[in-house]
This record gives sequence, structure tokens and C-alpha cells, in this order.
Amino acid sequence: MLNKLSFLFHLTVSGFFLLLLSSCYNSSKYTSERYISFNYNVVVKSDSLMLLRQQPEERLLKLMTDSFIVQKDEHLVIADIRIVPNDSVDSVWVQVATEWSDFGWIHESQLLKDVVPDDPISQFISTFSDKHIIVFLIILSVIFFIYIIRRMKRQNDYIVHFNDIDSIYPTLLALLVALAATLYASIQNFAPDVWQHFYFHPTLNPFSVPMVLSIFLVLVWAMLIVGLAVLDDIRRRLPLDDVITYLFGLVGVCAINYVVFSITTLYYVGYFLLVLYIYFALRQYFTHHYSSMICGYCGQEIHSKGKCPHCGAINS
Repeated sequence: MLNKLSFLFHLTVSGFFLLLLSSCYNSSKYTSERYISFNYNVVVKSDSLMLLRQQPEERLLKLMTDSFIVQKDEHLVIADIRIVPNDSVDSVWVQVATEWSDFGWIHESQLLKDVVPDDPISQFISTFSDKHIIVFLIILSVIFFIYIIRRMKRQNDYIVHFNDIDSIYPTLLALLVALAATLYASIQNFAPDVWQHFYFHPTLNPFSVPMVLSIFLVLVWAMLIVGLAVLDDIRRRLPLDDVITYLFGLVGVCAINYVVFSITTLYYVGYFLLVLYIYFALRQYFTHHYSSMICGYCGQEIHSKGKCPHCGAINS
């Protein structure tokens, strides 16, 4: 058992450091393109956005110009992009068309900050990157943490890592969330341009993006597949009331993992915490929840020889 645990631990840590090395990969082809281009569709995410009716050169020459405002959630389409070399603020100006066929100019840097691509994946990323959502998740994680501590005091309640079911899937799901959150923060640290390009040109295909994003998308798909396996496994192993409480606790652990590792990795502490967490999670599972035998009487999985916890038969 210890040899198997040691092997899995070293395998996981080795894979993690390969993941860190790959986070420094940067595809020049992927990042050389502009984030937005002609006919690209965006949605206003700020409270309002001010657009210049006249040409950018007229503003720079301090001629009389007029502006108009578009409101939050209005759809815009990129109509033109112009380079104005003598603009000290931002040499790239973007012309957008509104839903009402109005045209206006704005600095590209300002536009990118105040809009979100008209794509569900980008909007999902934007939502989970919002400061208010992050604060909400932190508060939710604290609530879940208190809930988990209270549940740990009751021996008959099932919860991942502590009084878990005999299934590797919940542990694996929690580890995948921690790995994905760590990699997400690593991309922010080491390859922000790659993530910015992915944000404006999202895809769920892991084979059409640079290696670091490919690994991230594989983790996302793995979380979905393992999540389905978790639902199927606990449905067969637990009564309905315990299924609901177990899922609630599992969601709480995953939420805590997302918040802790996505934030601490930005300050490089998350890598050390991740190694400790992987060791802790695997040790808990293989020491306390791994079933290597089957009861000779009822056929249920058991941890060791002796009295079967399911039917009471003695296995020798």
C-alpha cells in the first residue's frame, strides 16, 4: 500500500512540474494576432461606454468633436481599426457600430477593458473573473469550510477526504479543480497574452491552442467527465439523503480549492500548497477509503479481512 501511494505521489508531482514547465510555453503565432478584428462582435460590460463621432485625428488636433454613450449590455461590432502614431495615450483606435447603426471611435485599450466578446465561453470567463464574484466565492468558501468542520464532528456523515465513500472519483475531482485553478493562475503570471487571446478567441478544442491552454482544457474536460462519474458512483453507494449532503460537501471542497489555489498561486505560494494537498488527498484515500477486497458472503467491497461492515460476515 505504501509503495503504491509513494508511486502515485511521485507520478503526480512529476506531472505537476511538467505542467509548470509547459506554462512558460508561448506560441508567437497565437499571440501575434490582434485580439479583435473587423466584424468582431462584443457586448458592453461596463455601466456605459463613450464613443467619439468624429475621426480620431480631429480629437488630437483639438477640433470641436461630439461624443455619445452606449449602455451596458448593448451589442457592438468592430467596423474599422486605425493606427494613429502621434497619439500618446494609445495609437490604436477602433471604430464600432451600435445596434442602432451609430458609429463611434474609441481607444482599443479602453474598449478591451469595457467589453466582453459575444461568446458564451468568454462571458463565462468574464463572470468568474469579476471581483464581486470572487468576493462572493470567498465568502461561500468560508461558509462551506465551517460546514465541513461541523460535519467532521459527526462520524456517520460522509464527506470527501475525511469520512469518504470507497470511490476515487470524488478525490480525483477535487484534485482536478485544484490543478486547474493552479494552472489558471500560472497562465496569468507567466503567459497573460496567451490567456487574453484565448479570452477573445475561446474554444473547447484542446488541440487548436498552445500547449499550456491545451492542458488547461484537458483538465476542464476531465472535471466534466469525472463529475459525471461522481454522480453515478454516489447514486449507487449512498441513500438519497446522504447523496444530497455529500454533494453539498463536495461542492464546498471544490469551491475552497478554486479560491485558495487560484489566489495563492498568483503569489507563488499555491505551488507548495498544491503538492501538500495532493499528498494529503491521496494518502487519505489509499489509507482510509481504498477497498482492495470483496466480502465472500455479500460481495460488497471491504477494506480488510475480518467483519464485513455491510452484512456482518467474517472474512478470513
